[in-house]
Amino acid sequence: MAAVEERTSVRAEARYVRTAPRKAQLVAEQIRGRSVPEARTILAFMTRDAARDVERVLYSAVANAEANHGLDGDELYVLTATVGSGPTLKRWRARARGRVARIKKRTCHITIALALPEEQAIPAPLPKPAPVVTPAPEPEAEAVEEEEAPKPKRAPRKKASETAETAEEKPKRAPARKKAEASEDKPKPRSKKATPKDEAAEKPKPKTTRKKKAEDS
Repeated sequence: MAAVEERTSVRAEARYVRTAPRKAQLVAEQIRGRSVPEARTILAFMTRDAARDVERVLYSAVANAEANHGLDGDELYVLTATVGSGPTLKRWRARARGRVARIKKRTCHITIALALPEEQAIPAPLPKPAPVVTPAPEPEAEAVEEEEAPKPKRAPRKKASETAETAEEKPKRAPARKKAEASEDKPKPRSKKATPKDEAAEKPKPKTTRKKKAEDS
C-alpha cells in the first residue's frame, strides 16, 4: 500500500484577479514568512491597490484552516505567497493620424499557503455534519377521520319496466276543449245601429270640374 502523505499547509487561491502580476507580487513579498496577525496589520496599512486583493486571499486561507481543520488562525504563519500571470485582455484606443494604440489589461492568480510553526502536521478535515431532514407535518385527526369515513352509497337505478309501470299508473290529463266550443260559450259583442249622420259621412262626395262650375255660375 502507498504511504499517505501528511498535510502540512492549508491554501487558498484567487484566479483571474484584475491586477498586474508585478504589482501583486510586490505586496506578496511583504507578508511571506510572517505570522497571520502581523500579515493582516501590514496589509491593512499598505497603500497599494493590490493589497486589498491579497488581503482577501489571506482571510480565505484562514477561514479554510478554521472551518475545515479546526485550527486557530492566529497560530498560523504564511508559508508561501506566490503570484502567477493570467491571460491578458487586449483593448485599444484612438491616436493621432488614424492610428491605434494597444492597451493591455493584465490578470494574475494569487496563492497563499498557511502552516503551523515548525511545520507540524495539520489534522485531517473535520467530518461534515449530516443534513437535517425535517419531518413531514402529520395530518390533523379530523381530516383523517373524514377520509376514513365510508361514502354513502347511491340509490339503485330503476329499470325501464318499472318506469313504464309508474307512467301508466299516473292519471291522464283531461283533453282541452275545442276552439269552436270555446267560441260559442263566449258572448258576442253587440252591434251598433247605423245613424243617418254615419250614413251621410260614409257616402262619397261627387267630384266637380271647372266646366260644371262655369255652367252653374
